[in-house]
Order: sequence, then structure tokens, then C-alpha cells
Amino acid sequence: MRTVIDVPDEIIQSLDQVSGVEKRSRASLIREAIAEYLKLKSVPPAEAAFGLWKETPNEGVQYQNDLRDEWETR
Repeated sequence: MRTVIDVPDEIIQSLDQVSGVEKRSRASLIREAIAEYLKLKSVPPAEAAFGLWKETPNEGVQYQNDLRDEWETR
């Protein structure tokens, strides 16, 4: 899919320099940059949370109750 974006001249010049050094197209560099950005910013799927608490010494309900006990006024 094609997308049109406005990019400042300075960034285009930098892309062209890297493109020449790496012998890759400007489009290839931009695709890679977007992919890396999305890896950093993506929200993991719900499956990634499965088993998140398996190393917790207490069961889930006990852990929850322990946290609530901390909120109780002393």
C-alpha cells in the first residue's frame, strides 16, 4: 500500500546518506524504521499476559487480599 507523507528536507537528506552507505532504497529504510517504532510502541496481545503471575508465591485471591490489607487504616 502506498502512503504519501510530508518529510522535512533535512530528514530526506539524512535518509539519502544512509541509503547510499547501506546501498538500500529510501523506502526500505522508512519501512524498517516504522517496523522498529511499532515494536517499541505496540501493546502486546492479551495472550502475552497469560501466566504473568505464575511466579507469585500466593494465589491470585490471596495476593489481592494482601494488597487490600495494605489499604486498611491502622
